[in-house]
Amino acid sequence: MKSTRREFLKQALGVCAGAGLLSRLPERAFGKEKPWPDLVAVKGASPVQLFEAGIRALGGMGRFVKKGQAVLVKPNIGWSKTPSEAACTNPDLVAKVVAQALRAGAKDVFVFDHSVNVEKECYERSGIEAAVRAAGGKMRSAEKESSYRKVKIPGGKVLAEALVHELYLDCDVVINVPILKNHGGGRMTGCMKNLMGVVWDRRFYHRNGLMECIAEFPLVRKPDLNILDAYLVMTKNGPRGLSTEDLALKKMQLLSADLVLADTAATKVLDMEPGQVPYLKMAADLKLGSMDMDKAKIERVSLGS
Repeated sequence: MKSTRREFLKQALGVCAGAGLLSRLPERAFGKEKPWPDLVAVKGASPVQLFEAGIRALGGMGRFVKKGQAVLVKPNIGWSKTPSEAACTNPDLVAKVVAQALRAGAKDVFVFDHSVNVEKECYERSGIEAAVRAAGGKMRSAEKESSYRKVKIPGGKVLAEALVHELYLDCDVVINVPILKNHGGGRMTGCMKNLMGVVWDRRFYHRNGLMECIAEFPLVRKPDLNILDAYLVMTKNGPRGLSTEDLALKKMQLLSADLVLADTAATKVLDMEPGQVPYLKMAADLKLGSMDMDKAKIERVSLGS
């Protein structure tokens, strides 16, 4: 019986090989499981193409989103700016993330940000509201305090508690989709600082210790996936920018489940050193992620020049 079974398996594998199917099967199917990368760095194409290649290298959206789950996609929609001004996350990227989450089986995909400028203007002018609705996602407001709940920050010393948007607390999956920018006070806007957009009182951060608050907030909850938009990057005068002269076309994207690692890599895109962004080490010391690029498994994908 065992011999017959082995012969059957050999024949089946031969048929698959002849049809060119084996190359499409993951290594884990043959007991050679290989860990997914800690970080994927993609460059050389459009924001959507970068994401499609990056999420595939990271294991696919199905690794993060399961059937029937509620998903929050959290971009930067803080400013009443157009996509060409690179103050907000690229709308095509946000739409593609929403679409892939739905395709992976999400029941609902919500999108919001606690905008700095007037919310309605930010949602419309950034192009994100229209793109999200076209992709099947649901835009939600963040301008009413009643949408926030007070929570304790476990282990927070400066940020002991905060009013946090209910969707960040209640959704099964959080996908963080910031845009990379220079920032005067925080040195850099990336994955960690983007989470200020789920908090009601951002002024508390600025009054009591911006670096410490940014580092401590993920103690509440870390995003399940971070997709850092570094296609068109604001290299100075952030986070709002003064003109398109502040921008550099990098055509890059960083994807990771580790928001500290993603932000550490992002400093290099801004021609900075990780030590220039104090909240990175603070967060690493809190065991919220790693700054060790040498030990991280990084997959680099180049899609063009």
